[in-house]
Amino acid sequence: MALAGPPGGAGWTWRPVARDALLARAFHSCTELRGRFYLVGGLPAGGATEPSGDTVVFDPAAGQAVQMGARGSPRRSHHDAVPVGGRWLCVVGGWDGARRLATVAALDTERGVWEAWSAAPGSRPPAGLSGHTCTRISDRELRVAGREGGTRTQRRYGSIYTLRLDPGARTYCYKEEGCHTASRSGHCAALLRTPGPHPAHQLLLFGGCNSPEPEVAGHWSPGKIKEEPPAAPHLMERLARLVSTGQGSQQGPRGLRHHSCSVVGPFAVLFGGETLTRARDTICNDLYIYDTRKSPSTWFHFPCADHGLKRVGHRTCLWNDQLYLVGGFGEDGRTPSPQVCILDLFI
Repeated sequence: MALAGPPGGAGWTWRPVARDALLARAFHSCTELRGRFYLVGGLPAGGATEPSGDTVVFDPAAGQAVQMGARGSPRRSHHDAVPVGGRWLCVVGGWDGARRLATVAALDTERGVWEAWSAAPGSRPPAGLSGHTCTRISDRELRVAGREGGTRTQRRYGSIYTLRLDPGARTYCYKEEGCHTASRSGHCAALLRTPGPHPAHQLLLFGGCNSPEPEVAGHWSPGKIKEEPPAAPHLMERLARLVSTGQGSQQGPRGLRHHSCSVVGPFAVLFGGETLTRARDTICNDLYIYDTRKSPSTWFHFPCADHGLKRVGHRTCLWNDQLYLVGGFGEDGRTPSPQVCILDLFI
């Protein structure tokens, strides 16, 4: 297994820990809820236009995947999903094989049933969403960012929506924010603390367009967002040691899309994706770490020589102080990976 990273003993790799054909897909969602990973939809192969309509539950402790028998599982790809209230998995927007949607479907994990939640009066939904991001701000508030529109009409800029949820009433309500972003699709979003003695929070968008600059899609003053204890203290420590071996830069990856992103304390960890900057060999296997501990924030780039680790349309998930890599197409951009891997850091 090829190690990647700077000379001098530091490096990283994705170590396979499970393999199951049920997991082989790309442009799916993969969300951790109560120690299980819920995979919804996605594309079964490169060139496919009809998304899968299944839900697969992966137990990382046992290394086993099972298909959920719940009826009404949404047929989706290029969507996003967030956990709500430790009970619901809310799937927002995406492509259903015919059109881009802005609806919300929710899996009640306690009852094992899918529910189609309805738009509340006054909801102003986007025309349609795919390749967007949906970030949990609280159990009743999500922030949606992306380029809206149907297959024929798309705005030339990105829109930002607040999506309010009422799990008791099974309703949702969209409200468009006054600010716009660059036109982005296939980007990622990271809710990060700002450095300093009175930390606020900001939602940053990375990639999905030619610009290497992150863009702010929301700002919350100190105390507005409930502070959670670090989900992965040991991984945080190892990432800090890895970046201490690297050379920092103010410039991030240019023209990256359909990559993965997970927030680990003050770090946003980006992996893989597809680059818009070259015509051939477009699928990537680079690890990027965005370090917000000091202002201005710094990028660290850790390239990789192992072509077997190239991924696009994959997902990463945090659980039990480990970062997991699930699904995605490999180097050919067509063959879905059935593997689950863990990020190993060697410092």
